[in-house]
Amino acid sequence: MIDALFPYVAETRGIKVRVSANYLPEQSQPAGGRWFWAYHIRVQNAGLMTVQLLTRRWEIVDGRGALQIVQGEGVIGEQPIIEPGQSYDYVSGCPLTTSSGAMVGSYRMLGEDGAMFDVAIPRFELRAPVVQG
Repeated sequence: MIDALFPYVAETRGIKVRVSANYLPEQSQPAGGRWFWAYHIRVQNAGLMTVQLLTRRWEIVDGRGALQIVQGEGVIGEQPIIEPGQSYDYVSGCPLTTSSGAMVGSYRMLGEDGAMFDVAIPRFELRAPVVQG
């Protein structure tokens, strides 16, 4: 069931962005003030035209409310072309200095008609499990 795998979903102009996030204790050092998450994104083209993902923009908020903006070309060094009915998956990571936070963002897409448009990335929570002591 795809919704169980990707609990966060947003759709813009036929482009569905699905996200799942997982805390990675093996890459985290809570005693040192570092928590790390991996997030898996699937960009599905449910529209009628081929699109290319050109840029990304992230707003990352930590548990103290501090905002970090991250922008750049493509994702994981690629600017994928996604045809109708196809999808593109990638995994990346996010370190924080708090045990919780959230991410939200957008992709700038180029349609085969030459028009550029922004596609929403749904807001998703980053939460480390509470350790009982």
